[in-house]
Amino acid sequence: MKWRSLEESSPQTDQRSLCEIYGQRKELIARYVPAEIQAIHCRAVEELRQSGIAERALQPGSKAPSFELSDRNGKIVRSSDLLATGPIVICFFRGRWCPFCVGQMEAMNVIYPQIQESRASLVAISPQTVHQTDLMADQHKLRFPLLSDARSKVAHEFGVAYRVPEYQQEIYRRVFVNLPFVNGDDGWELPIPATYILARDGMVLYASANPDYTDRPEPGEIVSFLSNPS
Repeated sequence: MKWRSLEESSPQTDQRSLCEIYGQRKELIARYVPAEIQAIHCRAVEELRQSGIAERALQPGSKAPSFELSDRNGKIVRSSDLLATGPIVICFFRGRWCPFCVGQMEAMNVIYPQIQESRASLVAISPQTVHQTDLMADQHKLRFPLLSDARSKVAHEFGVAYRVPEYQQEIYRRVFVNLPFVNGDDGWELPIPATYILARDGMVLYASANPDYTDRPEPGEIVSFLSNPS
């Protein structure tokens, strides 16, 4: 199955909501992915939800941990440097193999100029290697930094990391999602999708962490929050 990018799906910038984009992808999954495989992914999401990971994740009013991560070129990006110039929007995502992550990154790419107009920075963090990050940024023409979080160290500090259950690992192997290769380690760890906005002092102003990888905040919601953080 080919997951079309926003640029491929329209000759102009796709102005649909992320919900609409995801709806189309869910329709393709319902049509082409066997029901038993869909059930396994649903089971994994429900177990994550029942585990309380979203409630344990970093919440508004908390102090965010600082981080130093490599971008697509291997250059170190420090949260302290970004915060020195303004707020940071942080998106934790699973990887370039996930169609819902691709949809979110492309949608965030559309609003990136508005984020910059708010004097904020945008970074996206995943456990995939620097090489995989470079491939993703180039393929989807992403203008903001994608950062490589080796062994999900920063995701753990934000409380959004988890280990993929063995029954789901088997499904990923069958569909050639080779996480040990993509992430450069055998930990089989991923972040639940999470979006944060940090104030210049590192305090969490906004947090959205959801075990359901098919449900993420609308980019417009992020822009609105930056325009009126109170």
